[in-house]
Amino acid sequence: FRFKDSLAEDLQQADLVISHAGAGSCLETLEEGKPLIVVINEKLMNNHQLELAKQLHRDGHVLYCNCSTLVETLQSMDLSTLKPFPPGQPEKFALFLDKAVGFK
Repeated sequence: FRFKDSLAEDLQQADLVISHAGAGSCLETLEEGKPLIVVINEKLMNNHQLELAKQLHRDGHVLYCNCSTLVETLQSMDLSTLKPFPPGQPEKFALFLDKAVGFK
């Protein structure tokens, strides 16, 4: 997609998501519980997408590849090896902030 206000409906209907490694795209997909293949943009300088994809892969949540290895990844993928992404815990962050600024 070039641009959509929301991908929520598309994500709900998807059996598999193939995306770039933008943090928002990855987290939204993983929070929806969908299997994710991340395609790295190797032309980015200081490639933060690669760092994110590698960490999510090490943690067992995604598969990743580049454009030239996408077909191979699709042919050899085993989605049953992917682990569910744990839900966020914003209350822990709020407690940390409260303590850091002296509210508690």
